[in-house]
Amino acid sequence: MHDNRQDRVPVRRWALDPVMMMLAALLVAIALTWLIPSGEYQRKGGSETALVIPGSYQPLGKTLSAAALMPSPAASEEARPVSPAALVTAIPAGLAKSSGLIFMILLLGGMFGILRSSGALDAGIERLLVVTGGRVGIVTPVVMIAISAGSTFLGLISEYLLIIPIVCALAERMGRSRLYGFAMLTLAAKVGYLASVTNPVALLIAQPIVGVPVFSGAGLRFAIWVVMLAIAIGVVLRLGRDGEPVAPPAAGAERLSARHVLVLAIVGATVIALVVGSSELGWRDAQFASLFVVAAVLMAFAAGMGPRAGAHAFVAGMQSMMLAALLIGMARGVELVLREGRILDTIVAWASNHVAHLSPLLVAPLLMVFEMCLTLLIPSTSAKAALSIPILGPIAQSVGVSGQVTVLAFLLGNGLVNMFAPTSGMLLAYLATAGIPYGRWFRFVLPLFGVFTALAIGACMLAVAIGY
Repeated sequence: MHDNRQDRVPVRRWALDPVMMMLAALLVAIALTWLIPSGEYQRKGGSETALVIPGSYQPLGKTLSAAALMPSPAASEEARPVSPAALVTAIPAGLAKSSGLIFMILLLGGMFGILRSSGALDAGIERLLVVTGGRVGIVTPVVMIAISAGSTFLGLISEYLLIIPIVCALAERMGRSRLYGFAMLTLAAKVGYLASVTNPVALLIAQPIVGVPVFSGAGLRFAIWVVMLAIAIGVVLRLGRDGEPVAPPAAGAERLSARHVLVLAIVGATVIALVVGSSELGWRDAQFASLFVVAAVLMAFAAGMGPRAGAHAFVAGMQSMMLAALLIGMARGVELVLREGRILDTIVAWASNHVAHLSPLLVAPLLMVFEMCLTLLIPSTSAKAALSIPILGPIAQSVGVSGQVTVLAFLLGNGLVNMFAPTSGMLLAYLATAGIPYGRWFRFVLPLFGVFTALAIGACMLAVAIGY
């Protein structure tokens, strides 16, 4: 076992603690409900992801009184600022609203506990390093291209939670830090989702709203994907140079035992089931969670664990995910506060009024910047698309920005901010799974975010110039 000095980060008083950040975000959200007028659009359905009706925005009267300091009734139809008491009440509400994702994360942790205890993960990585010669310059690009392709062509994101411990362990075995392995997976997945060449999760929602064929315009998105992925690969490889030399592969390592092969085969089958279930069968969090339980039982049996040892490993794995569960609930609580204060529609209406009558070359990047800001408030791709695109799309088209460019601006703004958004439950789950502090990731990804933002602005302006 090598001594990875990169992971021994000195504790700083100014370090970004994720729980404190979430509490600060809740405070800001509550304050905004007192500062921003309430209003709402009519919607074509009753859910929060239902499409809004353009031109239907109506301001709502909101009285700032001492009564607003008290918690509002659960079914209140009155527009009122959110009580400061929401600093604590929004957390259990967010946990309840995110229960499906939270249970999936906890049970996934239990499955990881079984996998780690089986020894198959370490043995499999040893064999992989023997096969590849431990060459980082080969392993890193191959892994990142494969992960990013799944994200940009199939829309895989939550499915990658399963392999985060694997890539982190692989990075450590090659003499790199856990941050190297985490960046190898997360940057690849985020760049893929940002470009969304044929990502059905994003395109099936966004493109029909503006009346363009689904999956159309893939050529430019593919070019954006190639350029940004190449930059991401270079950044990750450069990160590796700051670490220790690559550990030489154990050339004499024994072959995998039959039990290890069987456990790893179950992991592979689980990944395939995740992809097929999400893309073909419409599986969501509940089905994923059930799959992880089944996979954990099969792995324990294949590894020869007794019931007591298997249960202990499963519970220990679940415990490692408790911080992720709390952060996901807190992040959802921020959105609940903003929705209760009824200010999200006001923000969209304000933005739509300010992009009209501007040059198309300015409107396209401004749409992207607005989507970036909105992503901090609403990380969900579907909810954000249903709220913003029906309003901004027609306005953008009236000043010469096509529906295709509007979708591109939406995808880029959504993907860029989700690289670091502290309100993104999925990113927080990624970080908790890998054991990477949020502050460490934020400091690493911020310069790359700046480069990608500049490229994205250029891509939006180019799209307008070429009549995309």
